[in-house]
Amino acid sequence: MSAMQWVETAQEGGVLVIRLNSPENRNALTSALREQLGAAVDRAAQDRSVRALYLTGEGPSFCAGGDFRMLQTHSDPWPVHRRFRDLIRWFTPLMALDKPVVVGVRGHAVGGGMGLALTGDVVIAGTSAQFMSGFFRLGAIPDIGMMYQLPRLIGMARAKNFLFGGATMRAQEALELGLVARVVPDERLDAAGLQEAARLAAGPAEVMGLAKTLMARSFETTLHDMLAFEGLGQALAMSHPEFREGLAAAIAGRPADFVGAAANPVRQQTPGGQGRPIS
Repeated sequence: MSAMQWVETAQEGGVLVIRLNSPENRNALTSALREQLGAAVDRAAQDRSVRALYLTGEGPSFCAGGDFRMLQTHSDPWPVHRRFRDLIRWFTPLMALDKPVVVGVRGHAVGGGMGLALTGDVVIAGTSAQFMSGFFRLGAIPDIGMMYQLPRLIGMARAKNFLFGGATMRAQEALELGLVARVVPDERLDAAGLQEAARLAAGPAEVMGLAKTLMARSFETTLHDMLAFEGLGQALAMSHPEFREGLAAAIAGRPADFVGAAANPVRQQTPGGQGRPIS
């Protein structure tokens, strides 16, 4: 399986498109798919020309979660431990990616597939989207970040009702709860996802990545510490070429070219007209 392309990537401008590509298996999280997904996320993290990510699935389902055939033979303690230890190679980097992530969900996002969908900073759902937990049906606890992400996104009570109720959350309900940003016809999902990712890529993507990193700490951090993080983060943000360009553009009454500013960081013109080196 490892010789096949279970995850396809393509770059469109500043957007790296990552497409799960095992539709016959409903894009289940096999070891080969996880390995290739991790490599794609690593590319997004390392390549400065990538300013935003669009993650979606090929075929009628986004991701069916765990691979049942693998679970039949790899559910003893040490294989399970190794599998979850490997989350640091593919899932944690996606959650912590300091660039905007847009996820497009069509059809089923089940179990770990729903956990994968929730890594999006912006989630766009096709009308066929269905979010399901399914863990308790197997006698397993929710994983792939579900117990961390879901209570933060919709509240603890709603998260418990959803998980313990074995419910299916359809696109419109997910929209009403704020789990997804908007719902579009299935045939327009990729266009809408790419448009949103391109919009984010054209903005101050690196500074947004910094804000994303800080916001990830908000539920475990005191107000005093968050304000300290804000001050340190703002000092870093205001030293970035994206800030210099945004401020200069606002003063001049013109559109900001954040992409150009980030691509040419050696010397930026300050709003007052003094050139200064920016690393």
